[in-house]
Amino acid sequence: MLLDKYKGIIPAFYACYDETGEISPERIRKLANHLYEKGVQGLYVGGSSGECIYQSLKERKATLKCVSNNLKGKLTLIAHVGAPSTKESVELAKYAAELGYDALSAVPPIYFQLPESAIEKYWTEIMNSTDLPFITYNIPQTTGYSLSINLLSKLLKNNKLIGVKNSSMPVMDIERFKAATHDDFIVFNGPDEQFVSGRLIGADSGIGGTYGVMPELFLKAEEFVSTGNFTEARKIQRDINDIIIELCSLNGSMYSVIKEIYKLRGLNIGSVRGPLEPVSGNDLGKIEGIKNRIDKAILKY
Repeated sequence: MLLDKYKGIIPAFYACYDETGEISPERIRKLANHLYEKGVQGLYVGGSSGECIYQSLKERKATLKCVSNNLKGKLTLIAHVGAPSTKESVELAKYAAELGYDALSAVPPIYFQLPESAIEKYWTEIMNSTDLPFITYNIPQTTGYSLSINLLSKLLKNNKLIGVKNSSMPVMDIERFKAATHDDFIVFNGPDEQFVSGRLIGADSGIGGTYGVMPELFLKAEEFVSTGNFTEARKIQRDINDIIIELCSLNGSMYSVIKEIYKLRGLNIGSVRGPLEPVSGNDLGKIEGIKNRIDKAILKY
């Protein structure tokens, strides 16, 4: 299988709502086209940045459909189909396949602490529900489960498994996953704060939640890494991390800050859905400063 289509900078797509808090196809279309014009390699649709756990199955399908209608065949599209139940995940997987997505992905089951055998069965049932390639999503800080080499080895017996989106913080996990797999297996760096170190230790690509608000910086970081310009790569990662710290410093969620920055850029994709909190009070006045910091970093590189 040719896996080059999964390499590069792949932003995690943000949830887009109208003024009443409902899914907005028009705003989805505008954001999708905006990111396409920035030159990213693909989009990861329906994951954490897409606020998937706070949306109904119908809403998640609407987002998958709208992104596909606008960008199918133009970018690599990965559908995150993780849901509270296997039944819902399989339904989303089949729908994404019908829409022409390039691959599926899913977090492990959430809420209950399940034995590894149940997690294996969950991911396997999703893989077997369509003909699409599959990417596991390892994010133990939110799911409570850390992908083991033992389970990864079992899942690799299914040739539909092509990669893992690794969002655990130890960069060593990326190296271990690469060592335990094969040359045609893709490891995606998840934590944006360690993009450069993740790439250097073995990640083939990146999927991230802050890529969408500053794609220019991650595209440039990828250029520095891929051309061996590690001095500049370290510098740009430092600037990216300074920005991420600011994005997380205000009241409300990081995504609400990002959406306010988008509004200042003239692209309104709405706010966040509760229980995520919007930016409010004095912190609203700090948004422009963060936007300016991003803009200056883009001009710098």
